[in-house]
Amino acid sequence: MPVVADTEDAVITALLDVLPPGSQGVDSVERMRAWLDLHPDEYVVVLGPHLDLDDALKVCEDLRTTRPTVSVVLVRSELDTGVLTRAMQAGARDVVPEGDLPGLASSVGRAHELHVALRGPAGAHQVGRVVTVFSPKGGVGKTTMAVNLALALSDGGARRVCLVDLDLAFGDVAITMQLFPTHSIEHAIGSEQDLDVEQLDGLLTRHAQSLMVLAAPAHPDARERVTPALVTRVLRTLRESFDHVVVDTAPAFDEQVLTALDETDECVIVATLDVPTLKNVKVALETLDMLDIARGHRHLLLNRADDAVGIGPEKVEAILGMPIATQVGSSIEIAASTNSGVPIVVDSPDHTSSAALRALAATLSGDSLPAPTGATGEQPSADAGQAGQPGQPDATGRGRSRFRMRRPG
Repeated sequence: MPVVADTEDAVITALLDVLPPGSQGVDSVERMRAWLDLHPDEYVVVLGPHLDLDDALKVCEDLRTTRPTVSVVLVRSELDTGVLTRAMQAGARDVVPEGDLPGLASSVGRAHELHVALRGPAGAHQVGRVVTVFSPKGGVGKTTMAVNLALALSDGGARRVCLVDLDLAFGDVAITMQLFPTHSIEHAIGSEQDLDVEQLDGLLTRHAQSLMVLAAPAHPDARERVTPALVTRVLRTLRESFDHVVVDTAPAFDEQVLTALDETDECVIVATLDVPTLKNVKVALETLDMLDIARGHRHLLLNRADDAVGIGPEKVEAILGMPIATQVGSSIEIAASTNSGVPIVVDSPDHTSSAALRALAATLSGDSLPAPTGATGEQPSADAGQAGQPGQPDATGRGRSRFRMRRPG
């Protein structure tokens, strides 16, 4: 799908509005290059008007030799003979005046036609992975962890990531990120059979860090109208255009959460160092085992991990029977960043908690990044799955253990 690069978020949003559903927006040439590194099937790059012209032309020159099947379309606020000549010499496929959105859409369409002519119809379709963040107990910081994990996976736009708020009664993803969505999953109700990528794309809200969000309903009464069939359709449709779909769930095994878990490739379980939470997590793990959900693909995230409370990481691992994937310590900075609407991985990327969450994101995405020291000073376990059960994906890239619950009609 097309990738747009510009330093102004409002401009990115305007350009994306006329591009195909699933297009990505990033705020720098560096993030655009990272996107191309992870998406070898990309066919067009749109360079916005606020990028330096010399930098934009350098991109054209580089891609002309390294990625000749990728077209570059320049959008410029000032368009004269000199700019056109330099752009054509550098290898730009087209130059469009700023404000000519129909012209941009046409240029991108021609780029796609050229790509198909050069490489033929698309082959095997890459399917994104679903990462579900779950805890059986509220108040453990699950939403904060889900938001930061989604941003870490996005890596500033290098990957296309969607965060789905499936806490349908009291979801806080939007307010945590200071987003004011005009649409939510509620607007997909009734589309269980015909929801497609284009329709779903219109329900998403874009965050400034290139993360897309499918918000929870504004009122709790919509919860019962979001059927398990709709949840399945939404997640499977999002897989078609996103590298990762992160799902923030309600703290309960309700039908919608069970359905999301059924579609899950990786399950991040959030726990804290208190006896009631650990008891509930232990029961939840036993339930996941009984239902055969995400076996070998579970990752324990220990939040507010402080030895001073009298329960250490070793005891947690012994109680729960699984290793700790990563630890995030108690921090006033996390609370402050959440209250300000700027998550910690964005507000303080060098913070210990940010490093811990990026390490978990690297594990989930398959990147070979060394895990940083945990928040309590101990190295997180190298095995992010369940002990003795390394997760092996099947031919589709999804985990082999699939849960199917048959409910009485």
